[in-house]
Amino acid sequence: METTAPTDVDALIARVAAAQEDLRATVASLDDAALTAPSALPGWTRGHVCAHVARNADGLRNLLTWAETGVPRPMYAGDGAREAEIERDAHRPLATHLADLARSGEGLVEHARRLDDGAWSVEVVLRNGDRLPARGLLGHRLREVLIHHVDLAAGHTPADWSEEDARFLVASLASAWSGRRDCPPLVLHVAGTAELFTAGAGSEDPVRVTGPAHALAAWLAGRGAGHELRCARGGLPALPAWM
Repeated sequence: METTAPTDVDALIARVAAAQEDLRATVASLDDAALTAPSALPGWTRGHVCAHVARNADGLRNLLTWAETGVPRPMYAGDGAREAEIERDAHRPLATHLADLARSGEGLVEHARRLDDGAWSVEVVLRNGDRLPARGLLGHRLREVLIHHVDLAAGHTPADWSEEDARFLVASLASAWSGRRDCPPLVLHVAGTAELFTAGAGSEDPVRVTGPAHALAAWLAGRGAGHELRCARGGLPALPAWM
């Protein structure tokens, strides 16, 4: 029997598909030599970033299969498998990377479109041990693609995130930092709006940081120094490394 996903999930799937295509278009503007140049991530070339994005899609499809069948399935084959696969695939030519990004990304989107509402409610486990309903995998993928597009260091910057995607990233990253004892208590204010997000451990005397959504998201993700941000208490507090 054919089933359809809920409307809100459909919208998020469409955003994931668009973000993947935008990243792939940036990769398509490069050449083989450019893929061997350093990315914004220490120790990784642009080819490593491409390989990571593709293998992340395959890993998330494993979790969608878990949600679809009810049979537990790990995101990756085992300890070290993710790193080994990225290193294996990082040094391929441009055409191979483009085909892999298309196959893995489109495969993830097509698989997601097949899931029914019951499957989206099934709890799965990420590589780091975090448990979440399968519905949360869509936001996880969108965050991965948006941030790693910037990590390519190929002309796409946080300022190029749409306002919708930038606000999504602020909410998503703030949620990820929530309760982290190595993150100071924060109140994040998107300038020009009434939107406030909290992050960090504890609620006493939080530091209020205000700025454009893209600048807040970049700072939270360790992809920006926060020059566009205003802190109610002098300089910006130090944050733990994101990834």
